Amino acid sequence: MPDQNIRESEHGPSHLGVDKPAVIRESLQHLDRRQWWLGSTTVAVVLLLTLCVASFAFPGILRGTDDGIYSFYLNQAVRALVGLVLVFSVYLIYQQVQISKLRSQLGTQIESLAKVESLASEVYKLAALDQLTGLYNRRSGEQRLAEEMSRAQRHGRPLTVLLMDLDGLKAVNDRYGHAAGDTVIKYFSDRVQRAIRGSDLAVRLGGDEFMAILPECKCEEVDRVLGRIQGLDFEFDEEKVRLRFSSGWSDLRPTDSMQELLRRADMALYEDKRAGKNGKKTESVIPPVAAQQTAI
Repeated sequence: MPDQNIRESEHGPSHLGVDKPAVIRESLQHLDRRQWWLGSTTVAVVLLLTLCVASFAFPGILRGTDDGIYSFYLNQAVRALVGLVLVFSVYLIYQQVQISKLRSQLGTQIESLAKVESLASEVYKLAALDQLTGLYNRRSGEQRLAEEMSRAQRHGRPLTVLLMDLDGLKAVNDRYGHAAGDTVIKYFSDRVQRAIRGSDLAVRLGGDEFMAILPECKCEEVDRVLGRIQGLDFEFDEEKVRLRFSSGWSDLRPTDSMQELLRRADMALYEDKRAGKNGKKTESVIPPVAAQQTAI
């Protein structure tokens, strides 16, 4: 589907607001550093206190004497060490409270990020995609066409615009209802999306009109794209219906504007549609535009 091909770096919701993933990564790294430092400090303090107690106790043990003055100083030293342990314990509790606050803030940021991304994604889809088919709508399609034209003209690469128009859709709506017409449009859109490459772009211009933007595509490749859309029959009320679509395409010229490129493709589409109504084929009178009528 088209949303799989959305380039978020250029058009997606990632540019809305602050770069929250970077903020969250920084918070995680800060939290990891604090936890590592806290654990290392705990081990170091425990070892230091053990050495201090041992340094006061071992001399008396080695002498094997009961010196009152030595015992007094030993008791004072032990009390001081106990006081240090209490102070360090309070500090550990303080650090744990700070880490809990950081975790809470991080959880809030993650929830906020998830909501923002979900909302931005929905807003972007509403703004960029056609709600019935999931293809790009006219506005976003024309924006992408302008970008592809700029890229093709800048690098001297080919670009083809293919216009397609479903024939007889009004008759389907009148005979079988609009639900049947919507089914035809969605199924045709799916076939178009499957027929093009990942680098191409399918657009629903509105109603029964479609456009495909084909970068670096030759005329014979356009024929292959149209060939992949062929061979579809629809069945409504146990009646088999074969629809037709008209198509016309044009290659980008170095001095083309978007209006000129679309005008040539539209004229080729009109010639193809008129040829179908007259029951005969006609060649395009505006080279190098190609036109073709294909039966679905």
